[in-house]
Amino acid sequence: MRILRVAQKCYPDFKGGGAYHVHAMSRDQAAMGHDVTVLTVDPRRDQPHLEERDGYTVVRYPVSTSLLGNDIATGVASFLQHAQKYDVMHAHSHLYFSTNLAALKRRLGGIPLAITNHGLYSQNAPEWLFDLYLRSVGQWTFNQADVVLCYTKEDRERVREFGVDSQIEVVANGVDTARFTPDGKTSELIDHDGLVVLFVGRLVEGKRPQDAVRAVPKLPADMNVKLYVVGDGPMRSDLEEMATGAVEFLGHVPYDEMPAVYRAGDVLVLPSRAEGLPRTVLEAFASGVPVVSSYLEHTAPVVRAGGETVEIGNIEEYVSALESVLGKPQELGTDGRQTVVEEFRWQDTVEQSTSVLSSLSSGSRR
Repeated sequence: MRILRVAQKCYPDFKGGGAYHVHAMSRDQAAMGHDVTVLTVDPRRDQPHLEERDGYTVVRYPVSTSLLGNDIATGVASFLQHAQKYDVMHAHSHLYFSTNLAALKRRLGGIPLAITNHGLYSQNAPEWLFDLYLRSVGQWTFNQADVVLCYTKEDRERVREFGVDSQIEVVANGVDTARFTPDGKTSELIDHDGLVVLFVGRLVEGKRPQDAVRAVPKLPADMNVKLYVVGDGPMRSDLEEMATGAVEFLGHVPYDEMPAVYRAGDVLVLPSRAEGLPRTVLEAFASGVPVVSSYLEHTAPVVRAGGETVEIGNIEEYVSALESVLGKPQELGTDGRQTVVEEFRWQDTVEQSTSVLSSLSSGSRR
């Protein structure tokens, strides 16, 4: 099967769960014998236009302009216009202009299209703006797809609420449960003789890292808790000014080191106002680490399997939830690990996604 993967971001050019998902899916499908090309953008203009790596091909185009954090590359449009040799397109996230272009390609009678929904809302723009987008361009983009892939049943229903009538399949996001495990060494980056809270993610407004920075120092002093912030982004300098001695910023940590980082933690905190199904939650669970996150309807059932959820922005509730979870981290961590092993294995994600794409390429859908 010849797969054209349309993805604004791909690891290691970009960090983050979505970018790594694109890379790992492409790598593993290539290992299965499929011919995979990833069409992406290069905002720094310092990467090769064409690259062969990990069994798949990367085609990059420089950014022409940006709008609300959305990089637009006219080269992507030109490539799609002339793309004929592929059996199926697989686009990642309706939020990107590249996916809009893939939808247009399909609308004009092009290659069968699947779109994976990595989250309905952007973390770089206000929710009201994306409500408008979802009821217009976003809805149109989803409706050009032969199939939309959602991580959870709750997310499928949210997509339907915006008037999307394409076929929707639930394919859970997953992580490598042999790599992310409670057993193994812990990271030397974590140097604290008390309890450790981890925040893992980009330091952007949508992730609300400020809630973690404000909440952890309010925990009882005799608990001896320290917050380690793993990740970088435009909010870092403001967060550092806000932080007390109970907070340490590690910046970007290579993905290969993250299993050891999780194992050094006692709880992961994720205060986001918008998410898909965060890979960080699944990685923490797989590592035996419980989670405290903001309440999001589509992620709450998963988080509560090994942690607690909190009203977005409610600092006092975060303090209470962290204190509660830190009182029983091993029990909740075991529950989280079991949930991931049973329901969120990366191998299953790849196999199910590939099966959907295969059915499109063989013409058994639309």
